[in-house]
Amino acid sequence: MAWLEPVTLEGQHARLEPLAKSHHDGLVEAVKDGELWHLWYTFVPAPDKMAAEIERRLGLQAAGSMLPFTVRAPDGTIAGMTTYMNVDQANKRVEIGSTWYRRAVQRTPLNTQCKLLLLQHAFETLNCIAVEFRTHFFNHQSRAAIARLGARQDGILRNHQVAPNGTLRDTVVFSIIASEWPTVKAHLTYQLARGRG
Repeated sequence: MAWLEPVTLEGQHARLEPLAKSHHDGLVEAVKDGELWHLWYTFVPAPDKMAAEIERRLGLQAAGSMLPFTVRAPDGTIAGMTTYMNVDQANKRVEIGSTWYRRAVQRTPLNTQCKLLLLQHAFETLNCIAVEFRTHFFNHQSRAAIARLGARQDGILRNHQVAPNGTLRDTVVFSIIASEWPTVKAHLTYQLARGRG
């Protein structure tokens, strides 16, 4: 049995389901809310590229290096995508990333709920020793959101990648380690109880 098996994770503010091709139309509608693919500092698939992105993520899942999810809002509407990626079974590490949400659910408790569910599964079921987050240096909204979770910045990988537009990406790396998880869990649970995103 693989270490990282498809699983459904559910909380009051979000439901994470294993990504499926049948989610295509809902994901296209979600990405149109805010025209998220126009953000130059992140990779969000355009509507006409969604099928290819689903195939890419499912291919990485088959190779054992990713576990992709479709995110649903409390009303059942598809809200976006997220993944466990850069899976390192030998060292019990995963990255939470390749995440995007439709504009209507941004700055709501949905993201906090998703991160709580993913972190809880990583630390309490998979017994991870660390969970990593990475984002573009210029993605200030993402950096602030990661820091609000309780993750600590490990450093910046300068000239880490060439972006689709040809620019060089500096990647900011954050992590939460296993010993920090109880405090982070208490913080996220408290934030959700107050209805904060």
